[in-house]
Amino acid sequence: MVVCEKRVEADFVVVGGGMAGLCAAVAAARNGAKTLIIQDRPMFGGNASSEIRMWICGAHGPNRKETGLLEELQLDNLYFNPELHYTMWDDVMYNFVRQQENLSMLLNSSVESVEVENGRICTVTAWNLVEYTRYRVEGKLFADCSGDGILRLSGAKYRMGRESRDEFDEPHAPKQADKKTMGNSILIQLRRTKTHRPFRAPEWAYHYTDETAPKRHLMPEGNNFWWMEFGGVRDTIADAEEIRDELYRIAYGVWEYIKNHPDGRGHEWELDWIGSLPGKRESVRFVGDHTLSQKEVEAGGDFPDAVCYGGWTMDDHHPEAIYYPGPPTIYHPAPSPFGIPYRSLYSVNIDNLFFAGRQISTTHMAMSSTRVMATTAMMGQAVGTAAAIALRTGETPRGVWEHHIEELRQTLLDQDQFIPNAKRRIPELTLRAETNCEILRDGWDRDWDDGEHGVSFAPGEAAVYRFADEETVHGVRLVFDSDLSDLKRQRNVETSGECHEMPALLPRSFRLEYRDGGEWKEFASVAENRHRYVKLSGAPCRCREFRFVAGEAWGGGASRVFSFDVF
Repeated sequence: MVVCEKRVEADFVVVGGGMAGLCAAVAAARNGAKTLIIQDRPMFGGNASSEIRMWICGAHGPNRKETGLLEELQLDNLYFNPELHYTMWDDVMYNFVRQQENLSMLLNSSVESVEVENGRICTVTAWNLVEYTRYRVEGKLFADCSGDGILRLSGAKYRMGRESRDEFDEPHAPKQADKKTMGNSILIQLRRTKTHRPFRAPEWAYHYTDETAPKRHLMPEGNNFWWMEFGGVRDTIADAEEIRDELYRIAYGVWEYIKNHPDGRGHEWELDWIGSLPGKRESVRFVGDHTLSQKEVEAGGDFPDAVCYGGWTMDDHHPEAIYYPGPPTIYHPAPSPFGIPYRSLYSVNIDNLFFAGRQISTTHMAMSSTRVMATTAMMGQAVGTAAAIALRTGETPRGVWEHHIEELRQTLLDQDQFIPNAKRRIPELTLRAETNCEILRDGWDRDWDDGEHGVSFAPGEAAVYRFADEETVHGVRLVFDSDLSDLKRQRNVETSGECHEMPALLPRSFRLEYRDGGEWKEFASVAENRHRYVKLSGAPCRCREFRFVAGEAWGGGASRVFSFDVF
């Protein structure tokens, strides 16, 4: 067989198409970088995809939900996939990439080698397993969002396992360093049934009894079976196939035990789906200019270069996983939110390498919180945005920290990525106007602990800016209430037929109008809005007044708005 070889070029190359890589690629492309994303599976999403079906988790508490590209993607999912089918969710993510200008994709392709010159990656080679083609990909900047840190083939420094308690002064760390990690999980999904038929597990599966069954929550209701976990005492990369095989034995055995139990606990349920690809929690972690540690998480991560945030507890799974008779995890408290520094998102020794996802520069203890996918999605948006700035200015990733960090932070805030303790700058034109809704230009795009930052508008009501002199308006930035109390997760059971409605206070339609003493004229109108963050540009208009006019919200009544800027 003749192996085909192809050469591809991009300014920014993202390896890995989970939530971190997806957001990194889209953010870079939207900010002007010619971007290529390489993914080793036929779909995007990683642990959140239909292959694995982990929940997208993030910061705990009211008004803490992650926004930016993740919220946009999840709102797309509610709009196009209201029954929350996992296979349709895959297509929503595919469309998110496919429709983006400046962005191309290479699916079913695994990176197998990396070329480095003078401390910089110049080329990665990827094998496409359906085309039988080897792709040679050249780039200026690279991001490893693979989860397993495949670009460590470049010689990038990395860690694996748990640090000793003394190395970073972490009270929750083990006394001695080791190579143990958190394990992998295979998930199963159930559906309701009216007829009980005993389940027959394959002969090679485990066949549990009350005495031998894992000491876990062995009930079907409300269970996504995350605790069916194994591999933390093995190498979760090198031993991945053996780990999967063991998880299959466990998963089939657990369901057989639940379904056929004489107390009837599983009689109203059937096995609807079992994963064939385990989800990973931990493998390697790159070393960046800063290594985030337990005490910094606990102190709130008030870094001058914070570009995203965490807020999940330090959720440290026991390496023995399902074979550990005690609790499967220890939930060490962590503040919500805590800042994550930009310096933990690029390599200490490879000059053009970013990273986002579970393998950023942290200790094991800090990673037990930062690893969850809503948090890693924000890392990805930060990395992609930084890459676009680096390419435009000719900087390295470190150079963005040294010379453009505030530009990066303000760009992220402008594009709806919340950063703790960072206030968004308001355009000068917006500040020059008089208004009937002062709170819409206070620099906060969500309700917070200090109170509410939004205004409700019945259909036909308006927020108005009035200028002392005639001004030129080129565009508008709006942020709406998309209900940040709703985590917008996929369901444990996807065959219920129940629809997840769009957020009730999100405007479904609205108009933007201007005038200079005469009648109001249309600047733009939107009839089927599904976005929280909206930035519209139009033909420049000269005016003394400009207004947002609400239509109906998705709930049929009033809309709620957090921010309204003109520029």
